[in-house]
Amino acid sequence: MSASSPRILVVEDEINLARGIRENLEAEGYAVEVVNDGGVALDRIRRHEYGLVILDVMLPGMDGFTVCQMARREGRDTPVLFLTAKGGGGDRIRGLEVGGDDYLPKPFQLRELLLRVGAILRRRLRYDAMTALEPVARFGGNEFDFRSFRGRSFDGRDQILTQKEAMILKVLVEREGEVVWRDEILERVWGDDVLPSSRTIDNFIARLRKRFEPDPEQPRFFHTVRGIGYRFVAAGEEAAQ
Repeated sequence: MSASSPRILVVEDEINLARGIRENLEAEGYAVEVVNDGGVALDRIRRHEYGLVILDVMLPGMDGFTVCQMARREGRDTPVLFLTAKGGGGDRIRGLEVGGDDYLPKPFQLRELLLRVGAILRRRLRYDAMTALEPVARFGGNEFDFRSFRGRSFDGRDQILTQKEAMILKVLVEREGEVVWRDEILERVWGDDVLPSSRTIDNFIARLRKRFEPDPEQPRFFHTVRGIGYRFVAAGEEAAQ
């Protein structure tokens, strides 16, 4: 095992599943820790640096959504992959709302899990490369530092973005004033990974609006171009009627 292998925290209370996940991740060269309680998991996240947290939702002590939400509020930007028996659309949206980066419903193939893990870690490398030269974005009283995943919105609220949210914001900021096609966002953010539906991208844009728009229903910075993609306007302007 390489000393530089990403450390992964697996939070899963099903003993056999946790063992299988650990064995497969270690076979791929990752350093793995396993805990089975939400409160213990939050304590580990506070104390240690991880490249990824694989987090079950239904846990003793504290559910996975709460663990992730509290970690984000405290400024921790470690990528989170949710595992859950709850596969409904509402739970996927909930996972995004509390700061999750990906979502894998049970039952799943361990090979798919490994692919998701690799995809998340590759995205982090792409993100670091994307943000190296222009690490801070400022628009309409909002400010976001891509290096720390933290910023402040126009009303003074602290904002902590997930990896995907920050990558999408970076793509739009780089192309300020231009229409960015959905396919370009998919290519830049997801790369060769499993691509999401257009609805998933819409959810991410909606979250950026909630964070940075004075009125998310009448966006001034993040505009939808029907059937094509999105356009970011740093100075702000009324959406076309």
